[in-house]
Order: sequence, then C-alpha cells, then structure tokens
Amino acid sequence: MEYYPRKIEEKVEKWLNRKEIILIKGPRQCGKTTLLLHLQEKLGGNYVSLEDEAILKTFEENPKEFAKRYSNGQKSFLYIDEAQYSKNAGKNLKLLFDLFSDNLKLIVTGSGSFDIKVEIGKHLVGRAIYFEMFPLDFEEFLMWRARDLHKIFIDYKNAVMDFILQGKGIFVTPSFEKEFQSLLSEYLIYGGFPAIVKEKDEDIKKELLKNLTRTYLEKDIFFFLNIHHIEKFRSLLSYLSFNVGSLIEISSIMNELKMDYRTVESYISILANTYVISLVSPFYRNLATELKKAKKAYFIDVGLRNSIMNNFMPLENRTDKGAILENFIFNELRLSFEEKINYWRTTSKAEVDFVIQRGDEVIPIEVKNQPKLKSGFFSFLKAYKPKRALVFTEKEFSVNKFNNIEVAFVPHYFI
Repeated sequence: MEYYPRKIEEKVEKWLNRKEIILIKGPRQCGKTTLLLHLQEKLGGNYVSLEDEAILKTFEENPKEFAKRYSNGQKSFLYIDEAQYSKNAGKNLKLLFDLFSDNLKLIVTGSGSFDIKVEIGKHLVGRAIYFEMFPLDFEEFLMWRARDLHKIFIDYKNAVMDFILQGKGIFVTPSFEKEFQSLLSEYLIYGGFPAIVKEKDEDIKKELLKNLTRTYLEKDIFFFLNIHHIEKFRSLLSYLSFNVGSLIEISSIMNELKMDYRTVESYISILANTYVISLVSPFYRNLATELKKAKKAYFIDVGLRNSIMNNFMPLENRTDKGAILENFIFNELRLSFEEKINYWRTTSKAEVDFVIQRGDEVIPIEVKNQPKLKSGFFSFLKAYKPKRALVFTEKEFSVNKFNNIEVAFVPHYFI
C-alpha cells in the first residue's frame, strides 16, 4: 500500500507497547483508515470496520465472541475503524479491554460525531489514550508535495517556535520565496485533506471537496445526529464561512437566519464537536474594558471552508485573503502549541489576532497582508508589556524593538 507519512504516527508509536486502547478521533476523510491499514501492514494484526453491518452486529451483540475471533493467545493488534457506527462502542470496548488487554491491543478510530452520540469517553476512563487526527498541516503538505523544501521549512518553523517559546533570535533568512508562496497559495485554496492534496486536477479537487461537505451533512448531521433541518444547518455553515474570524454574535445570526437561540447554540456546538470549526475565546485579565464572552470561529480546513463558499479563486484575486491567512495561522498555532490560543479585543475595538499565554508570559501574534500594524497591537503592548511579539506578513522579514519589546516580522509560510 502506498503510504504518505503523517506526524501522528510518531505519537501513536510511543503507546503501542502499553495496554491502553489507542483512540483516534478526527473529521471524515482526514486519513484515519489509511493510518490503520498502514499500521496493520507494519505491525500485523487484524483490521475491521464497523461500517460493515455483519461485523457491527457481532461487535454489538456478542463482543466476547468478536474479540475471540481476533485473539490468538499471543500479543496481537486489532484495528477497529468507524467506531461511531456502534451505539455500544464505549461499553463494549471497556469489556474487551478488561477481558483481553493482556493479549489484544486495540487501536480504534471514529469520526467526530461518535463522541457526541455514543459518549465513548465516559466508559474508557483510565483505559484509553486519545489522539486527534486532522487534515494535513502545512508541514505535512510540504512532506507530501515538496520534500526538498520541507527540510528548509523545518528550519523556519523551529526558528519561530524557539522565538515564541524561549525568546531566541531568528537567525534564518527566507529562501525560495516564490516556490513557498506558490505552495502556500495552493494549500490555502484547496486545504489539507489527503485525497485533495494527492489530486493534481483542480476540477477534481473541487468536486472532492464538495462531496466531502455533502457526506458530512448526510452522514454525520442527518444520519448520526438526527438533525433534520439540513437547510438551516447549511445556512449557518455558510454564514460562518463568510464571517470566518469575526465575532460570533448569536443575536445577529438569529435575525439573519430566522433561527432561535437554542438552535444556533446547538448547531455551533455540533460544528465544533464534529471537527468542522474551532471556537476561539477571548483573552482577558479581569480588565473591565475587555470582552469576556464572545467567541470567534475558524474552520479546521481552509479548503473545506472555500468549498462551502464555492469560491476557489486564486489567493491574489480574493477580497477574503486576510481572513484565509488568519484562519491558516490559527490552525498552525493550534497544532503546534499545547497552550490555549485566544484573541484579544476591547470594547473600544482595539484588537490582536491571537494571544498565547505561557504561565505569566503572554505573546501577541498578528496576521497581516502588509507589515503596517494597527493601533490595537500597540495598545496590547502598552497594556501587557510582553517580552516579544510575532507578526506574520506577506514579505517583510526583520526583528524590531518597540519600547524594549522584540517584534519579529516573518512570512506566513514560516509556521
């Protein structure tokens, strides 16, 4: 089987010799099945999918017999795919762990819907280790599409990480800018879902993305979660795609889409829990002028967002270029840092795109098309006096000082 590397494999490998169930969650078509088949090819064992009705029936009604079939008395692996199809997944996996964990290592995957409806987590406390798998980030995209440039990119990324985490100087300089910009532009239009990245024909890329949206609505939303007002749900999805990175004003959504408060809240929660959007909360330290409740929404994959909008225009021709770049940087930060990512905004609308908080230290991060900074950024520097700040821009590369605060300007593709 042809296999392209994924960073999650290294994390999973550390848990292969332990008893815990490895549970991998993530959006549809992000590569979970491919990962299981790769692990089976590499480690041996048996692969089953609970999308197969016959296998599902045995798993639900006779879990002991199910496990006995795949347990040979020696340590072996059982890869269970599409766990969201089983309403008894949590309870039955607990049973299999308690009875067979000495000689049967379970690696289980499920799409985002299963932890809402099946509530698998409450049954597996202390028995499972959880991983989240997403579409390819930009680093993985380069591993697949431009391995020679990937080696250079790692130097850029490490330099930015060291600056954010340790305050080290950025001693790399941009090279091969046009190639990096071209690859980033492709990524920002079509995103990182594996099938889309592998495909070279742009029309097929578009159709695959549209089909992904349809599959999500029909299977996760209609079938699994019993949301029957698909058009209302689709309208909210479209609304959020056009307002990515803006404050979520539920009252405005209610008025514009003619939906009640509970429905809007419920649908937003579903979108977040099924790996379509990420919600970002405000950063505040009990200052009366700062927002405390309103959240922002970003899409897990920018290609999926563009598909929902039906807009695949080149980046340089788009009026929403800034929003796409902001969404991209947020996704990369979220996947790179364990720390929570917030945004900052005051009631007078001074704003910083993202804030990373590490203990008592804060690092503000701005995403710009051009290097010119707005007054809100300097308001944050004045209020919080961080040691350093980071600005992602189109072209500028420099490290400047503002009142003894180091501010690094780096290209968007440095993350």
